[in-house]
Amino acid sequence: MLQKYQHCLVSLIMAGGVVFCWLGYMYSTSLSPNEGPSKYDEELTWHPVVLSDRSQRKQAMLMEPVRTDVLTVTPWLAPIVWEGTFDPQVIDEAFRSYNLTIATTVFAVGKYTRFLHALLESAEKHFMVGLNVQYYVFTDLPSHVPINMTLGVGRRLKVVKVPKFDRWQEISLRRMELIQTAIEEYIHQRANYIFCLDVDMIFHGRVGPEALGKLVAAIHPWFYWVPRSQYPYERRTISKAYIPQDHGDFYYQANIFGGAVEDVHRLTKTCREHLEMDKSAGVEAVWQEESHLNWYLWKNKPTKLLSPEYVWDDLRGQGAKEIKLVRFSSVIKNKAEVRENP
Repeated sequence: MLQKYQHCLVSLIMAGGVVFCWLGYMYSTSLSPNEGPSKYDEELTWHPVVLSDRSQRKQAMLMEPVRTDVLTVTPWLAPIVWEGTFDPQVIDEAFRSYNLTIATTVFAVGKYTRFLHALLESAEKHFMVGLNVQYYVFTDLPSHVPINMTLGVGRRLKVVKVPKFDRWQEISLRRMELIQTAIEEYIHQRANYIFCLDVDMIFHGRVGPEALGKLVAAIHPWFYWVPRSQYPYERRTISKAYIPQDHGDFYYQANIFGGAVEDVHRLTKTCREHLEMDKSAGVEAVWQEESHLNWYLWKNKPTKLLSPEYVWDDLRGQGAKEIKLVRFSSVIKNKAEVRENP
């Protein structure tokens, strides 16, 4: 009886931590502790989200342990978003009045342009519905971008021309640099948050403002049940992405990451610098930008984690009982056929 009581108490504390952390990050500014004003401060204004009395009552119901089969809060008290850990109506009501804009970057280079239409079409049905979204499509083939797609109110698409890359690895290596530059040149003036998506993905269900946070990462669908020793971190000390054995938290996938514009700018800038240092040393991290992303998120803990619902792999099928809803997934494809080189 005592063990059952202790289990319920722990579950209650974990569920309460999710709500507390979600509300807490909205009251924080986009600056890290001990930092002075940023050059972005004059363009963007950050507001706390205030819930109505009705929404507060509904949100309070989530203090009950609704998911005990999965981890819903990290050791540093960041919420992990799963189906059942939030009330969509409460979240939507809280964000509706703030007129937020979400910048969304997508790289569609070479044969990968074939996935763009399906991604954008599904995003219009499921991604940040009701909020302003600015799609930024980085491509070497602008004529392949479906610019005549019908987009919702407050949603726009901009094509950004990039050079053709000889190796698919080079696309991965350059993405951080190109996102950093885009933030500095125009995105910081137009958006409150930014998400960076892979193009060979498709939305199947809601990905809404419950996913917003200062620094947001998604847990890799192939590694969320395995021990940390099996994470495919970069283990060579010569690389700037090096994470020692017995270190690290989760293994994050680079198919989707995001957050407040300034926080993502800091992430992309650091990763770009480290990628350049590796290149100068003749080193390429085992999983290119994803390895550097994991290093950064090890050193700079994300304020919100997205469960594998938000970055599923269709190759895994639908058999995982803890996955109640696949929201965003990578499509099955012949990688050798779509990549510029093996």
